[in-house]
Amino acid sequence: MLPRRTDEPHRAATPLELFFDLCFVVAVAQAGVQLVHSVAEGHIAQGVAGYGFVFFGVWWAWMNFTWFASAYDCDDVPYRIATLVQIAGVLVYAAGVPRAFDANDWSIAVAGYLIMRLALTTQWLRAAASESGEARRTALRYAGGIALCQLAWVALLFAPDDTKRWLFLVVIAGELAVPLFAEFRHRTPWHPHHIAERYGLFTLIVLGETMSASTIAVQSALDEHQAVAELLPLAAGGLLIIFSAWWIYFAVPEHEHLTSNRRAIPWGYGHVLVFGSAAAIGAGMEVAVEHAVGQARVSDAAAAASVTVPTAVFLLTVWLLHSRHFKRGAAQQSVLPLAAAAVLGCTFGGDWAVPAAGLVAAGAVAVGVVLSERTRGAALPT
Repeated sequence: MLPRRTDEPHRAATPLELFFDLCFVVAVAQAGVQLVHSVAEGHIAQGVAGYGFVFFGVWWAWMNFTWFASAYDCDDVPYRIATLVQIAGVLVYAAGVPRAFDANDWSIAVAGYLIMRLALTTQWLRAAASESGEARRTALRYAGGIALCQLAWVALLFAPDDTKRWLFLVVIAGELAVPLFAEFRHRTPWHPHHIAERYGLFTLIVLGETMSASTIAVQSALDEHQAVAELLPLAAGGLLIIFSAWWIYFAVPEHEHLTSNRRAIPWGYGHVLVFGSAAAIGAGMEVAVEHAVGQARVSDAAAAASVTVPTAVFLLTVWLLHSRHFKRGAAQQSVLPLAAAAVLGCTFGGDWAVPAAGLVAAGAVAVGVVLSERTRGAALPT
């Protein structure tokens, strides 16, 4: 298992990586379903907290594999088998999501995580066996850190129920510290363009899942209630939000920003909010649809907030992570933060909150394009 070159030309995601992503979206969808049920029943705080915990597990397992694969993907038989074992683990994890949400029972979810992390630890040990010097020590630190954190997850199962979620935060902090500790002296040979593509592809898949969840919700409501007048504006607003999210995310060349661990690690960690908010938009659309046909036990503002809040988080986080590094001037820099604030303001728009948020998001795209063209035109020689 030799390291990949960081300047390897034409480095692209493999079919196995794409398959890995698609299977992970099963767990994302399960988290979204549970969030919809909790919010629609009026248990908003409980639902958001449960969604955050569950989604962290999905994102962190995906991120661990993605960065390892960027550095050491040798695509031989043992590597493929270990990756398929990780996929099996995430499917077990997904099966445990409802219990984790409803009964604070993490036994199945942790079992799935154990399967994933055993396979990943084996991969790091294999990489260490092929390395020497600081590179070998980095791989061993990864293997040891992951194993130690996994033991903490198992121990968490035996903690009192009223302390589990607080201890969960402690283990999360430990997980986030592993890459910082492992790569303190030596950077693993991850590929900037490959990493940017992998994150972009997962964003696409999550947005696709959001589109699917929204479409099914609208279709079911139409079949059961024939509420065309109430649902068409919602559907239009949701489409504008998702289309705008795609446009905004891919407006800049992300890989050009990823020049070091100092930049890449905050960028990679911050994507938990990008992925989580993108998936939550779909769950929010389902809540808004159920509220429109009288099936959700929440207020007008709460139903609207289930869409506007994750949309605002997405816009602001994408700006913080990479858009701001490519914008020039106060006008360009202010578009997404102002759009995020305006989307939050739409929360109080009653039945027209979601369509209004969609128009704001689309307006942010339009303004961004105009300002970008003006800047490009001004830079051309006369």
